[in-house]
Amino acid sequence: MTRIDQRFSELSHRMNDLTVPGRSGAAVPSIASLLDKVNTAKLRYQPGAR
Repeated sequence: MTRIDQRFSELSHRMNDLTVPGRSGAAVPSIASLLDKVNTAKLRYQPGAR
């Protein structure tokens, strides 16, 4: 590995360890949860469904 490769690798690792400012550690919703929301929204917009 050349010196440039080593420096790039070190920088990449440091960037991965940084936290994004302004973002909370909120949990990411599951795919099933998102699909349920989409299906519910679809049902609301079907003709005759109220």
